Amino acid sequence: MSELKALEDWVAPLLDRLSDSERRKLAVTVAKSLRASNVASMRAQQSPDGDPWAPRKQPKRNLRGAIRSQAQRKAGMQMFTGMRSAGYLKAQGSTSDAVVGFVARVQRIARVHHFGLPDRVKVGGPVYQYPERELLGITAPQIEHVRDLIIAHVGR
Repeated sequence: MSELKALEDWVAPLLDRLSDSERRKLAVTVAKSLRASNVASMRAQQSPDGDPWAPRKQPKRNLRGAIRSQAQRKAGMQMFTGMRSAGYLKAQGSTSDAVVGFVARVQRIARVHHFGLPDRVKVGGPVYQYPERELLGITAPQIEHVRDLIIAHVGR
């Protein structure tokens, strides 16, 4: 977090020189860049810092009750395919901030998985302790990329 504070202290005088519309454009650019890098890490099934997620627990039986083969269990391993779409993972920018976050009901589901909280599998169903899978975050290379985006935008 000290890197973020250092970036904030460094960028404040530069942002003061920009108009409101230029700051908004820069914030949207930064938010979209951070969203893209977080989507890439979600697609790779790893946290933003590169640690692999705990694998998804696969049921041994299908919906009809028949035992599934190992190949059938591996076929559905990709997690959060819908949640990482632009409809649910929003990148927004304003004159004062750039925000990347989940919306609506997906926000609750993302929080449960991000922090590894207990939750009901379905309404009225059993409670399951989900493993921690960090969905969103910012790393040192991303901070450097944000710094480069700011320099490029201010240098125009």
